[in-house]
Order: sequence, then C-alpha cells, then structure tokens
Amino acid sequence: MGYQPRNLNEKSTIYRYFYNLEVKYASIMKSSFLGLCSVLLFFSFSAMAQDTLVYSKETFEKKGQILPYRLLLPKNFDAKTRYPLVLFLHGSGERGNDNEAQLVHGASLFSKEETRDQFPAIVVFPQCSAESSWSTIDITGDFPNREMIFFEDVEATPDMDLLEGLLKQLKKDYKIDRDRMYVGGLSMGGMGTFELVRRNPKMFAAAFPICGGANPKISKKLRGPHWWVFHGDADEVVLEKYSANMVKAMKSEGITVKYSVYEGVGHNSWDNAFEEPDLLPWLFSKSR
Repeated sequence: MGYQPRNLNEKSTIYRYFYNLEVKYASIMKSSFLGLCSVLLFFSFSAMAQDTLVYSKETFEKKGQILPYRLLLPKNFDAKTRYPLVLFLHGSGERGNDNEAQLVHGASLFSKEETRDQFPAIVVFPQCSAESSWSTIDITGDFPNREMIFFEDVEATPDMDLLEGLLKQLKKDYKIDRDRMYVGGLSMGGMGTFELVRRNPKMFAAAFPICGGANPKISKKLRGPHWWVFHGDADEVVLEKYSANMVKAMKSEGITVKYSVYEGVGHNSWDNAFEEPDLLPWLFSKSR
C-alpha cells in the first residue's frame, strides 16, 4: 500500500517538516542577508497592517471547531449583486489563530484601489491552525534530500473540512457568482489548492497554485478549472519537480494549464507570481 498518512491528532510529519524549514530560514535571515530581510519585512508588515484595516476579521465554526478568516468585500458592496469569489490559502509560516498572519502574502494584491475598482470581488483569506495543514502529505529522507509523498485519495484534514464548510456558508451569506469562483495559494496553500479542487472538481473556474504540488494521479479530477501554476527552479523547500510533474500529468489529461518557472528563484516565487501583470486579468476572465 506504500506510505499512509499519520494520525492527524498527533503532530504530523508535514508540521515537523515545515517547522524545521522555518528554523533553517530563520538562521539564514540572521546571516549576511539580515539587513535586506529586515527592510523587506518592514514593508511586508506595513502592507499587512494596512490590509488589516480593509479585511474584516471573521470566524467560521463547525462542531466546536473554529476557522478564522479575513473577508474583503467590494467597494460600494451591494447585497443584491452577484460577485466573483477569490479564496487564497496561505503557507505553513502563517498558520495560527491570530487571524492576521495569513494576510502577509497576497492580501495587498487584492486590496489595491485599482484592483478593487477593476475587479470587484469577495476575497477570503482563511487561516489554518498551527499544527494542521490544508492537505495530508508525508516526508521521507533527511534535508536536503527529503522527498514529499502526496496521496491520491485521503480524508480531509480538519482544516480542509472547515474550509469546505466555510465555502458553503459564504454561498448562503452572499450572492456569489457560482461560475466565477477562484482559488489559489502558496506552498502549503498551493498543495491545498490542488486538494480543494480534487475534492470539489466542479466548483472553481480558475486555480493558481504557487510552489505547491500534489499526486499526479489526481489530475483526472482537475479538469474543471483553468490553471496557472508557478514555481521557482531554485526552490529547496518544495522542489520545482512537484509542480512540473503535476503540469505534465494535467496536460496529458487535456487540461488547460499555464506554467511559469522562475529561473534562480527559491521558495518565495509568490513574489514573482504576484507581479505578473496578467495574473488578475487572466483570473477574472475565467468562467465555468
């Protein structure tokens, strides 16, 4: 049967894996790049502070479990108007329950005045709990030769279950354009993007996973959305081959997929993806 996912009630392998990587990158930040990283962090958190003002703080509860999320409504929101929905899944470093950290990457892309003017939409940034993940994977080997094991068919993690419940609730609370629902995410959230579409193959019109991955065998269940996949070829955290393998398998299934590989870019390929001038026009042009 091969590798099987561990008991999700314990600290999972993926949690320990990403925790060790965060420690590794913390060490790097204390090296010769400290000054540059400090400047970048200053602007990043400044942007996040601004985003906390425009994204309302919300929570979704199911069977006593809580999923924090941030919500951005269109300017001049009209409850009678149908709007597209954008769901963005953060990476492992933004997990927790503060309902703020998930805004570090990507939130400012959708909160810009020109974006809100040109692409009015309901934007949602949920936050995964500290010791969970959006999808179940396993790890073998030692860094830097670790291999990720992606599963073809597993039960939803607790936070994925909450996420699906949140989507159902949002459809009840708002007039969402069911033909224009979009999902994207980075790293752990990129993996979660593949997993969410696998579990809901007819829900989304477009998906954009960044530095993620999945089991290529699930590709037959990914035909619904248009895809734009991103990765850096120097990524040591989530190897570029995991996206490349997915793109190859998806194309063999006749799926419409674009693939952007950034030469010399490491794990933070989301910076490059967010700077793509065609990303938002491409995303909001798609319909089921």
